[in-house]
Amino acid sequence: MDSKLFVEKIADLIFNKKGYDVRIIDLRSLTTFSDFFVICSADSNTQVKAIADEIDKSLRDEGIKCWHKEGYIALSWVLLDYVDVVVHVFKKDAREYYNIEKLWGDAPSVDIVDPELRKKAVKPKTKTVTKKTTKTAVKTTRKKITK
Repeated sequence: MDSKLFVEKIADLIFNKKGYDVRIIDLRSLTTFSDFFVICSADSNTQVKAIADEIDKSLRDEGIKCWHKEGYIALSWVLLDYVDVVVHVFKKDAREYYNIEKLWGDAPSVDIVDPELRKKAVKPKTKTVTKKTTKTAVKTTRKKITK
């Protein structure tokens, strides 16, 4: 599988488990050890594990095995090494602390938006206004005054 398509597949798997702030860093012009980093954030240890497991299981089902895994003990940063693509699943505070994006700041990078959020953003917000008019019939009765 082409590295670019592989990266897109991984991003989709991340969004399946509600990962966010997905960034792809293109390392091809800077180094030879890997073509891309895929970095994402999660809110909890459980979510970090769920995202990493989703990626690992789905790719293994397609015959793509992870060459190396790290971080399953602490679950604040799980690294999945697929040689051409290295996936970093961070807990939000760990991502801010390690700041890999700054370390590889010379490399071009792209933020990937969750397709579900993109669908919601594309939908034009139409406001339906229904006007209810009520006709109140006022009956006036005239009384005949007799004298």
